[in-house]
Amino acid sequence: MKLAFIIDPIAKLDPGHDTSVALMEAAQAMGHEVWITQIQNLTVISGKAWATLKPVHLTPVTKNGDRWIAVPNWYTLGEEGLTCLDEMDVVWMRKDPPVNIPYLYATYILDLINPASTRVLNSPKGLREANEKMYTLQFTEVMPETIVTQEKAIIRKFLDEKQAAVMKPLGGKAGEGILFLDPSDRNFNSLVEISTKWGQEPVMIQSYLPAAKDGDKRIIVLDGEPIGAVNRIPTGKEFRGNMAVGGRVAKVEITDREREICQVVAPKLKQNGLYFVGLDVIGGYLTEVNVTSPTGVREIDRLNGVNLGKQVMEWIEKR
Repeated sequence: MKLAFIIDPIAKLDPGHDTSVALMEAAQAMGHEVWITQIQNLTVISGKAWATLKPVHLTPVTKNGDRWIAVPNWYTLGEEGLTCLDEMDVVWMRKDPPVNIPYLYATYILDLINPASTRVLNSPKGLREANEKMYTLQFTEVMPETIVTQEKAIIRKFLDEKQAAVMKPLGGKAGEGILFLDPSDRNFNSLVEISTKWGQEPVMIQSYLPAAKDGDKRIIVLDGEPIGAVNRIPTGKEFRGNMAVGGRVAKVEITDREREICQVVAPKLKQNGLYFVGLDVIGGYLTEVNVTSPTGVREIDRLNGVNLGKQVMEWIEKR
């Protein structure tokens, strides 16, 4: 097969951490051709989606104790060329958030790919529909108490009732901009004003889950089924467990409650063409559904001695 990955600049990726690299390595190991591009290299010609693609060859990471080790020059790029994406077997949109105007325009271009010849992961329409914070609101039975608003008075009322809450920007990633709210904090008004851009943008407010101190679990879901998980535990005085802000990772099992959450979410994910997804779960409650570029595969592989990338590629081969 020929697989095209739409990613951030490859030179900026961490091969020992990045899930996109793990997926590309798995595809290469199984004998498939791997090509890369970026959203700014997408083009429409005569109503078809094209891209300036570069073939890439990867030197796989190796495990050394509890770390993945990459050689200094871990990738080699071939000659680039403008290619109709209908010639690819798979096009995988793995661009990191934010989901901004260029990102959205890129999904419209990907809509033009012929589904009879090429599978696009995840569905461009599904990516547009699934804001990673707001998407969870469809599953109130498995999520913490939550409001979405830009009104300071409503946030204050919710906080006074719950006595602790978390405020999240709707377009953030990797824990960016997430704040812990305490009713006694004299900075409350300023925090809300800054986060809502002085009442112009809504934010998500969730009841604080004390279990967060024990970890924020990332569950990788493939075609509606959980295939692996990793726990991300806050360190120091940080309340966020995200790896990007220093959270440490730990081996963890998927509980019956978490499998129940997956069963609740799976039908909607499949309906929206969201086949490779990362669910964030704290204390048995769903907090986010990550669909753009979910990560965690490297950590799950390292901690459990598995190869999720290979499992994903085997699933693609059978489709």
